[in-house]
Amino acid sequence: MTSALVHLNGTTGAALLLPELEAAGIQVLGVVAERSKLVQEVVRHAPDLLICDDPLPGETLFKAIQTIAETSPRPVIVFTSDSDADNIVRAIESGIHAYVINGYAASRLRSLVHLAQARFRFETARRDELLDVSSRFEERRLVERAKAILMQARQVSDDDAFQILRTASMHSNQRLGKVSQHIIHSARFAESVNRAGQLRMLSQRLIKLYLLQLAGVQVASHKECLKDSMQRIDGNLALLAKSLSKPTFGDLLGQVVLTWTRLKQGLQGEPQANQMAHLDELGERLLQDAERLTGNLENAGSVEPLHVLNMAGRQRMLSQRFAKYALLGVLGDGTTRSRCEVGMAESKARFEQGLSYLNDIPLSTPDIRGALDAAAVGWQKMQAGAADARRAAGQAQLASASEALLDVFERLSGYYERSMQMLVG
Repeated sequence: MTSALVHLNGTTGAALLLPELEAAGIQVLGVVAERSKLVQEVVRHAPDLLICDDPLPGETLFKAIQTIAETSPRPVIVFTSDSDADNIVRAIESGIHAYVINGYAASRLRSLVHLAQARFRFETARRDELLDVSSRFEERRLVERAKAILMQARQVSDDDAFQILRTASMHSNQRLGKVSQHIIHSARFAESVNRAGQLRMLSQRLIKLYLLQLAGVQVASHKECLKDSMQRIDGNLALLAKSLSKPTFGDLLGQVVLTWTRLKQGLQGEPQANQMAHLDELGERLLQDAERLTGNLENAGSVEPLHVLNMAGRQRMLSQRFAKYALLGVLGDGTTRSRCEVGMAESKARFEQGLSYLNDIPLSTPDIRGALDAAAVGWQKMQAGAADARRAAGQAQLASASEALLDVFERLSGYYERSMQMLVG
């Protein structure tokens, strides 16, 4: 039996409606007099249809029915005396399926119910078709974006990129749209992780370049490199501010900006020996802030390959950190030298662990393998320079080797970010 909830708004003939509905085989679950309670009662009773007897159904009723259509859709019949053309339009817009003016006749009740139900089914089917079309359009949009990422990452054709997506879809038993969304998501976070990781490296490179100027090693060149590094931090912060969610990462990025503002101010002007310790402390704070941001981005990406990219980015930082400690140990006092020996040992251990990890993982291409081989050679040269850092020749070798090693890991991070295996996880 079809069930109905009835809304009566003080109509004189309303007393006849209830028994006539029962006679027509419609089970009345309840009667609602107040329009303000209509939505609540529909949700509570969950009737097959809603029947309203209201001589002048104003905007309050139309809004209530519209809310029902959005939250708990069902066929709606309204019996009324109102023949205003604007209200008829408003009734249709709000989700009323049968707007019956000036009476209904008991013999027509079942037909009116069937009419309302048929219109409801038709509208529901059309809405589902529209949602399906919209869903397929959105999936197509995601596929096109994912193909563009793969085409750029692997330098493949449009057809080859689609074949990669289809293969990944079959292997993971997921729709193309889901796989495409995963690739887009991973690529977006890969770029953010890479940029945040650069901030870690630059926090150490800046201090290293400052110390090289103090040591009198290629002062003009390193002064220019210092300026370039400062501009890179500004650029990365600007891009991260645009790409990251402010509610999610705004506080972490804000702390990086705050610390960087203080360090940037201290790096202005000619290097001074009495500022070494203070600037190194700010550099360490910037490193910690950037590390916190990078780690949270990696976790938010929720894909294992982001860990690979984060590790490669950390190698950049450790190469600069090792060189910084080697120089600071030479230029600083006894207390500073002791701290720097510990820092060098820690950086060396972490760097070699990271290099071993990257060499052991299966993710590899000829470019990645070549870069890892170059990194091993560069690391040996930098250690030799650090061992001889008290001599001008050793400092020059340390400076050259640390920049060369940085360049290797910059390229390696780019390879991991663009790698097909990286993107599809």
